[in-house]
Amino acid sequence: MNGYLVLETGEIYEGRWQGGQARAGEVVFNTSQTGYEEIATDPSYFSQIVVMTSPMQGNYGVDQSVWESQKMWIEGFICLEIQKTKRDESWLHKLTENKIPLVSEMDTRAITLRLRGGGTPWGALVPAKTSQEAASLAKDLINEKKKIEKDWVYLASRHSLERRTGSCPQGPRVAVLDFGSKENILRELMSRCSEVLIYPSRTSVSQLLEHKPDGIMLTNGPGNPEDVQVAAGTVRELLGKIPIFGICMGHQILSIALGAKTYKLKFGHRGANHPIRDDLLGKVYMSSQNHGYAVDPQTLPPEVCVTHVNLNDQTVAGIYSEKKNCLGIQYHPESCPGPHEAGLLFDYFIEKMITKGKSS
Repeated sequence: MNGYLVLETGEIYEGRWQGGQARAGEVVFNTSQTGYEEIATDPSYFSQIVVMTSPMQGNYGVDQSVWESQKMWIEGFICLEIQKTKRDESWLHKLTENKIPLVSEMDTRAITLRLRGGGTPWGALVPAKTSQEAASLAKDLINEKKKIEKDWVYLASRHSLERRTGSCPQGPRVAVLDFGSKENILRELMSRCSEVLIYPSRTSVSQLLEHKPDGIMLTNGPGNPEDVQVAAGTVRELLGKIPIFGICMGHQILSIALGAKTYKLKFGHRGANHPIRDDLLGKVYMSSQNHGYAVDPQTLPPEVCVTHVNLNDQTVAGIYSEKKNCLGIQYHPESCPGPHEAGLLFDYFIEKMITKGKSS
């Protein structure tokens, strides 16, 4: 059967429907060569249809141990070719059994050029006999999808406290404000901490401080940071009182708490090949990124330094304030399957911001 991607702006792309359930979402592209399972299970992709620019998908099968959460969050998966042979079609099956629409043999280059040139619109993936039928089906799906709660972080966050024992008995206790956390952020913390306490996104200051954490982690998450309720006010009250490390959405919420503004990027940064200049570690390296918004450097207060820069477009990729003892990173230092150079920022958080702060 034919499968169609229909954009709200009128463009229609045709491919082969491989299964799943017709759905709508924001259409984005990702330039990663690997990591299709991590992408599909990353809560930051809530309400998004993902177009993979790398042509061949599903080639190395599936392994649920690498999942970034307990479910798939994407609204659709588009690729040029999908592994569908006697040897292996496990990724195809994994998507369709989770009712994620999968369309292959679609012109991913043309879609990517459209997204780069015109921004990220809403769209829908539907099976249909004709493009006219697809357009009609897609219109209703898109209109209905747009009615969801604007605070996507709240929809992706846990809604009760979760405790995890770390593997480092002498390490600090870290409280995590969950905005839609990737599992690997928690793995990185657990390898360095004695205990990790994971809280819902709208947790109050008193609840966060109840168990006397040594530091606060603000995680990644989906959507517009300006639509996130409660969190920025909570972080604002904690600034200067406890070390804070924010990743991706966490970085944006931290920046808002500091008084900065955010803005929507034309087509976002999504992929595992984004070059970063890191003045904190004194390195230049590749990073994994997945975000549609960025921080306006002109709105940051004087005591906050821009310490990380995206070398593709010079956008803010990280901030640090020694006075407030806070660090924000606009990419994924916990990235799996890679790159891994930025993982040292977790050591910086534990050793320089928490441990050093205790001894001074």
